Amino acid sequence: MSEEFKSGFVSIVGRTNVGKSSIINSLVKEKVAAIANKPQTTRTAIRAIVNRDNMQIVFIDTPGIHKPKSKLGDAMIETAFGVVSDVDVVLFVVDATSEYIGKGDRIILDKIKESGNKTILILNKIDLVGREELAKLIELYKDEYNFEAIIPVSVVKKTNIETIIEEINKLLKPGPAYYDVEEYTDQTMRQLVEETIREKALKLLNDEVPHGIYIETEKMKERTTKAGELIYDVDATIYCLRDSHKGIIIGKGGSMLKRIASYAREDLEKMLGCKINLQVWVKVKEDWLNNDNLVKKFKPQ
Repeated sequence: MSEEFKSGFVSIVGRTNVGKSSIINSLVKEKVAAIANKPQTTRTAIRAIVNRDNMQIVFIDTPGIHKPKSKLGDAMIETAFGVVSDVDVVLFVVDATSEYIGKGDRIILDKIKESGNKTILILNKIDLVGREELAKLIELYKDEYNFEAIIPVSVVKKTNIETIIEEINKLLKPGPAYYDVEEYTDQTMRQLVEETIREKALKLLNDEVPHGIYIETEKMKERTTKAGELIYDVDATIYCLRDSHKGIIIGKGGSMLKRIASYAREDLEKMLGCKINLQVWVKVKEDWLNNDNLVKKFKPQ
């Protein structure tokens, strides 16, 4: 008799820059969430789908917990905390190099305790810490909550990544497949374009600039060349907060904008499996971080 099919929704929460998006991408084995070595990379709740024999897990990657300084920041925190109680399992990701439970982690812990939800603790970046320090941190968290499992992982070394799937599987109940088994994200192609361009900007630009930008895909049109090759013509705009930022994003002779667009195009062609004709422009939209109409798109739907 075949094993009964199981499915469920799993949110992944944690402070900024603890590696949530990297873990998601490692689990899905596809580029789903933007990754950069800077805080607040993820802005919305991105769904990533992992399919295994007789099991489907829908991961929800959320913005990192931080002190909000704008309406966008408020929306990001609302998104992150909004999915803690409304899922089957929570993955709480902590930086393994921490020596104590910091203020941000404490706030998340309180939300988890309030929800009483089944939670797995993930200690990421164990390649950067010794065994004794790791053991002390595990004991600290054990005293705080009855976690279903505590898993030390390293995305860099690919240590214990599959263990996360195994532990989640133990907690899932019988249920349907919510998405086609060929799908690995619920993001539209336009959203993938926006996330990919933003990721490249985050990696290439100075600290002050990238968090004041957002991307809009203005056009995405499919066509076939005379040789029968599929190609997408994509127009996208990078919006920034001020003229000085616009100059930095464009760069001398357009050099920085060309790098951002080139790296984004390369990633998109790999993800979508076809040629991309990507054109990117830069425009200024002052104080958009506090524009209610724009911030709406980053709130939970």
